[in-house]
Amino acid sequence: MVAFELVEGAWDSVGQALHSLALVSAEEPKGINTEGVVTFVASKIAPILLAVLGVIFIGRASKGEISKVLTSSAIAIVGLAFIAGAATLFFVGEYLIDLIFM
Repeated sequence: MVAFELVEGAWDSVGQALHSLALVSAEEPKGINTEGVVTFVASKIAPILLAVLGVIFIGRASKGEISKVLTSSAIAIVGLAFIAGAATLFFVGEYLIDLIFM
């Protein structure tokens, strides 16, 4: 008898949980927080990648491959410049759109 009451109580709890999930899913869907994604990548992923590049450059420099280190460093700097340019164009484009359509 006690087991039956426990199962019945659990079944009611599951039913209420499913009902509340159905109410939550009935709301309109939300978009992806792209600003949060960009902030996460810029604050967490980019420093790790730069640290890995630094370790690779130090390893090559210790072996005496200075020309390869300089070439790789130049390529990395040019890549960072392209990324910074793309971010700048994004903000300039947003400013122009606001200026034209507002």
